[in-house]
Amino acid sequence: MTQQQTQRPLRRGRIFPQHTIPPQELARRKAERNARYQCCFSVFERVRDELIGDHYNWFILIEPNSGDYFIDPDEDKAVEKVRQKYPTGWLMTFRINQTGACGMI
Repeated sequence: MTQQQTQRPLRRGRIFPQHTIPPQELARRKAERNARYQCCFSVFERVRDELIGDHYNWFILIEPNSGDYFIDPDEDKAVEKVRQKYPTGWLMTFRINQTGACGMI
């Protein structure tokens, strides 16, 4: 005797629909993120030229509210430096090079 396989119905949709974020909230978060980026990138552009000669490819972490920045060749050490002064602050990480890009594609 052969057993018939039961076909389970496909369930489509969100796993937790009660945790859906409204589009207005997503737009607000995106606007805040872009504002932080613009603030940090302006600081990065201002200091990049003076740091690029001696600290090429080092990491620079910028705290957007104060404009303070911390540099180190090791990203983890740079994060430790920032967290001592700003334990809960937002950070933006760049590499001290022509583009500021971190990582590889």
